[in-house]
Amino acid sequence: MSQNREYRPMELRFGDADSYIVEGYASTFEPYKMMERDGVDYYERIAPDAFEGADLSDVVFRIDHVGRVYARTSAGSLDVWTDEHGLANRTDLSRTQKAKEIFDDIKAGNYPQMSFCFTVADQHFDRATHTRVIDRIAKVYDVSPCAFVANPTTELGIATR
Repeated sequence: MSQNREYRPMELRFGDADSYIVEGYASTFEPYKMMERDGVDYYERIAPDAFEGADLSDVVFRIDHVGRVYARTSAGSLDVWTDEHGLANRTDLSRTQKAKEIFDDIKAGNYPQMSFCFTVADQHFDRATHTRVIDRIAKVYDVSPCAFVANPTTELGIATR
């Protein structure tokens, strides 16, 4: 199994000022353009069952995939799951002052999208559509607000639960 970590974006949802809750999709199952080379567009798609069996046991929430941890699944401040749309998360940023500052940055629009860090267990390339298909993800390491992201197919909304 390859240990090459990869990152994917999502856009964040944020709740009212007192809740400090952000939520959204770190990945969707829609194909998205990764790059263009010599006039040919290349895409990537995560298969709808790619997260089945993936290790989601200790995922962290941090900025640009590095540095301080602001929330964590094992601490109960981050929840990560999949549904028919993609890899979702709900994050409570109320537990530390630094996490609250990140919430304020997200609310201000400084981090309008996210990415996720993962390792691939299985993949293939569809030559007809120029699409890398990620068939199976081994582990998700983090979900991170990022200044620049790759996947524009993610969603934005306000935390409603």
